[in-house]
Amino acid sequence: MIIKPVLSAATTLILLAGIGAAQAGVVCTLVIDSQDGAPLLEAGDCDSRVTPASTFKVALAAIGFEEGILAGPHAPVWTYAKGEVDWGGDPWRGDVDPAWWMKYSVVWYSQRMARKLGTARLEERARAIGYGNADFSGDPGKDNGLERAWIASSLKISPREQARFLQGLLNRSLPLSEAAMAQAEGIVESVEPGAGWRMAGKTGGAYPRRADGSFDRSRGHGWFVGWAQKGARRVVFARLVQDESRQRGSPGIRARKALVAQWPELAARFAR
Repeated sequence: MIIKPVLSAATTLILLAGIGAAQAGVVCTLVIDSQDGAPLLEAGDCDSRVTPASTFKVALAAIGFEEGILAGPHAPVWTYAKGEVDWGGDPWRGDVDPAWWMKYSVVWYSQRMARKLGTARLEERARAIGYGNADFSGDPGKDNGLERAWIASSLKISPREQARFLQGLLNRSLPLSEAAMAQAEGIVESVEPGAGWRMAGKTGGAYPRRADGSFDRSRGHGWFVGWAQKGARRVVFARLVQDESRQRGSPGIRARKALVAQWPELAARFAR
């Protein structure tokens, strides 16, 4: 585990306690300056790669806008078709546009985009923007990369790579058009944690596979990645947790709830 000198003992305790009431352990908490990438706060293993789950939607949005598949926050509108995944309930059924897709993390919308792009194009774009291992092959022997490569399958990314990608998005330094990056940034949902901060980010949750291919629902990974701003100060953050026992609800939603609650205290320390 890495603890940067900028952390006090109290801050370290907060970070490592994570969301203990929900029986999840914090794998990594990372905050970097959005301009120069300097680490402001770092605790845990921020370099090991795991599934990005639905945090991949931010990268997919940027690629989708660049490729002309997405035209704006409300275009295109695609309609749910029977047989597509709908475990997200009512928000996943009916008409969905890019803003709705991002807010409610609609998996079938991502799958349609992935199929339109194709494996070769997705991997080319992911490599160019430095998105993890850029592997869209999917589960071995299943030929399902365009349906689930980013969900506990072949695509993997570390918290540090998440932060670097988001830094590039905010600084418009990725090999994409400024318009595509701005449009992707614009559909990411925001929340106000207090103390004058506004956070924008994407959750993601998925369960690792056992050797027999089944999902281990007691060890879910939960992400919350994005950026936070107060006045002229803007930082990029990545929080990754992993459950230690089976829990109710999405590990990603729990990761977001915990970090939002902790943010004013953490920010007060690294923003001095």
